[in-house]
Amino acid sequence: MFESFIHKLRHGTYITLETTPSRSAQFAPTIEKIAALGLDKLVDGFSTTDNPLAKLKYNALFAAMKLQDRFGLPTLATMSMRDRNRIALQSDLLGANEANVRAILALTGDSAHYSDQPHAKGVFEGNSKLLLDIITTLNNGTDLAEQKLIAPVQEIFPFAVIDAYAKSAATLQKKMTKKVAHGAISIISQPVYDLENAKKLLDMMSEANRENNGSCVLVLGYFPITKLRTARFLDENVPGIYVPIAWVEALEAASLISPEEEYRVGFELSKNLFEELKALHPKIHIMTANQFELAKAILS
Repeated sequence: MFESFIHKLRHGTYITLETTPSRSAQFAPTIEKIAALGLDKLVDGFSTTDNPLAKLKYNALFAAMKLQDRFGLPTLATMSMRDRNRIALQSDLLGANEANVRAILALTGDSAHYSDQPHAKGVFEGNSKLLLDIITTLNNGTDLAEQKLIAPVQEIFPFAVIDAYAKSAATLQKKMTKKVAHGAISIISQPVYDLENAKKLLDMMSEANRENNGSCVLVLGYFPITKLRTARFLDENVPGIYVPIAWVEALEAASLISPEEEYRVGFELSKNLFEELKALHPKIHIMTANQFELAKAILS
């Protein structure tokens, strides 16, 4: 399963779809919705998020296991440094490994300040680079304390994330280079809304690989926008994302006509961008905040 997944990542078209578990003891409704829409036939794999914005959700590792069991497609399970110390991180990775959850997206995690759980505190023994190091160590047959594993892991595939945009290109380049140095086989960007922006990220990835003699693959993040308020929120409030003024102006003009026109314009902009990104670099991670009908419309 994972061998063909990684081969597609490195040599072919590679499209993944993000899923966000809910605050529920059941992930089955999400799986059934994906199945009903036939999305498993349109993507190469899935991802599961790990309590984004520190809001309580169903566990990402279990969700990944259930997606893989149902669809036979590899799933990238997110793990956040916010909620686990190095003991728990290693323990979770060992357990997930036997369940064949072996693609891990390493995140530092959002601050517990945003949590919906009163008095929740972040752990943060390190940032995402520590988790990348843990994966490298486990792949080499020992734990972080250099104790040999009784039974070795099946290879774990470490992924990381990067901002899509920064005022300082040098700072962004440095962050990307460090994640390659710590063993990431792929780096997924925040959503990209401009083709020139995507080209700059690809150039940065090439430079990061040159500096580390690496072969890390950039995956372009993609989040379709169909509402003016979404465009404004992402551009003004989410670090690392740049929404072109032309998008905002087009959505603003459409919103004055009708909600239907606003959606039509946003969808057209988003669909065209998807096709342009796919032609430029067919490695794309689709995020829709579980708007799976929208994902299908983009992919169809």
